[in-house]
Amino acid sequence: MRCLVVADLHYSLPQFDWLLSAAPNFDLVIFAGDALDVGSAVDFRAQIVVVKKYLELLSGVTRVILCSGNHDLDARSPEGEKIPRWIGEVRELGVACDGDSLMIGDTLFTVCPWWDGPLVKQRLDDQLREAAAARPKRWIWVHHAPPADSPVSWGGKRFFGDVELVQWIKAWQPSMVISGHVHQSPFIPDGSWYDRLGDTWVFNTGLQHGRPPTHIVLDIEDGTAFWLAAGEEQCIDLNAPLRRPATRIAEPPAWLTSLGRISDPSLAKPASATG
Repeated sequence: MRCLVVADLHYSLPQFDWLLSAAPNFDLVIFAGDALDVGSAVDFRAQIVVVKKYLELLSGVTRVILCSGNHDLDARSPEGEKIPRWIGEVRELGVACDGDSLMIGDTLFTVCPWWDGPLVKQRLDDQLREAAAARPKRWIWVHHAPPADSPVSWGGKRFFGDVELVQWIKAWQPSMVISGHVHQSPFIPDGSWYDRLGDTWVFNTGLQHGRPPTHIVLDIEDGTAFWLAAGEEQCIDLNAPLRRPATRIAEPPAWLTSLGRISDPSLAKPASATG
């Protein structure tokens, strides 16, 4: 199983177009939050309509997972907590979203919501606890914010990760946690696109402007993770202990190079903020 991982597209339509063109090459597309952009000049309601259409098209060519990020919150619950009401509506398009667990082969994917208060946080805790009771050997979480105090959440001056996520990882030790949110982590000193907490691999795609988006490719059966950005082509062995730095991709497989992922590196620059 090959998974294409993106996050933090922030309503970049050229990046959504690339994602749609690349998706047929993969068994699963994992979108780790922040499909929308609260700072965009485009009306939020219009963004939702357009992104839902992209998700419908994506689900027509491969399986799709989408978790919410902080930019995706468009409503408040009756209790007053911010929630991504629109994301619950993409389930009818065939997209696995917040609160879902999806079994593909021998791998369980759990889709985690962005939590803005104690009630959603408790629902997420209950969701993970329930999934843990019947977990297979390989269990992957999709959670927009990366764990705190890890290179994948390093912003250059401080960490921006989720402290509660660290505790959940310690409690249940999933195989992987796939995140985004901290845009610059993979590109700055002491930051990274990957880390390992106990037995759990954790990832952050990072963000660059331009087409294509920074992305991670997981070859589950082969046990390899590739990180692909403008001017950067790295991979790690998921069956080996944590090592730094990652290995440069010397001989990429044909299916990977066929994506046409890097066109002009000067057009893709790392962002400098969390999303």
